[in-house]
Amino acid sequence: MIVREARDKVMFTGIIEQTISVLRTEDRRDATSRTLTLSRPWDDVKSGESIAVSGVCLTVAGLTDRELRFDVIRETLDRTNLGQLRAGDMVNVERALCIGDRLDGHFVQGHVDGVGRLVEKISNGDEQRLTIEAPPTVAKFLAPKGSVCVDGVSLTIASLEGNRFDVALIPTTLAITSIGRREIGWTFNLEADILAKQIVHFLESRDIPGQKSN
Repeated sequence: MIVREARDKVMFTGIIEQTISVLRTEDRRDATSRTLTLSRPWDDVKSGESIAVSGVCLTVAGLTDRELRFDVIRETLDRTNLGQLRAGDMVNVERALCIGDRLDGHFVQGHVDGVGRLVEKISNGDEQRLTIEAPPTVAKFLAPKGSVCVDGVSLTIASLEGNRFDVALIPTTLAITSIGRREIGWTFNLEADILAKQIVHFLESRDIPGQKSN
């Protein structure tokens, strides 16, 4: 199931603007939602604005000169890694794409399709390679050299075997995002490429039991 928290018709690129710290988390007593407070990275942020937080499109619910506050519902906590976050953790953030902006990554909606577990991490000089195990509901949309969004970061799939795929992190990605700092077992928010999802959905909808496709 796709998770959505913010306004419709916003788009991101998966090019992370900043990595910022979690200041506080507060869960409601009835466990229906969580308040996520982050350090404020931009002076011109407005209440109600859509921001991708580790790949999850959230709406700014409140702000001060130094803080941004988001209200995260239970469904999102269950289906993303936002429920794992604690004070001091770092998250990747990106503001919504504006008309006329350059598209350096790929189209990202901020709709998390599922979470994938980090199963291997190998460093080779300046490069780091991560192996992530995706759930079957996400793996069917992945293809070698295709695009995938990992905790909000637009990446190219270096290799794919079954439900596991590799991504290679260059020094710039390691420096400006949090994904290279995660330990084995961390669950990443995954969003498959929107075009791949549309194609697979179309093909699956044509495969109707009892009917032959032309």
